[in-house]
Amino acid sequence: MTAFTSTKPYMIRAIHEWCIDNGCTPHLLVAVNSQTRVPLAYVKAGEIVLNLNYSATKDLHIANDAITFSARFGGVSQNLFVPMSAVRGIFARENGQGMFFEVEPDLPPNLDVNNEEKATSTKKPTLTIVK
Repeated sequence: MTAFTSTKPYMIRAIHEWCIDNGCTPHLLVAVNSQTRVPLAYVKAGEIVLNLNYSATKDLHIANDAITFSARFGGVSQNLFVPMSAVRGIFARENGQGMFFEVEPDLPPNLDVNNEEKATSTKKPTLTIVK
């Protein structure tokens, strides 16, 4: 039997579009893991809520494997990378309507969901806090 792709990215795109069409502000709830690139100063209890409105993001791309965009935090532009496995939900700020998901296990960066080595050995950069 053919393995189907996850419905999660399709649902995220649909809820995002619904929010925009209804004049609501789409927010993404993210469980920060080793593959997630977000500003760590804004992470609370291992999670971060991100505004996905077009006015708050630049180059927003919701792909099947990750959500990428640039946003300003404290006036500083940062590039964000959120793997689909880290997305806990997407909802409208104004009324809380949306969809929430179970967090998927944090996979090592060189393995895919079928536990097979990826053909490329590109390693995603990680953030390190320097004091």
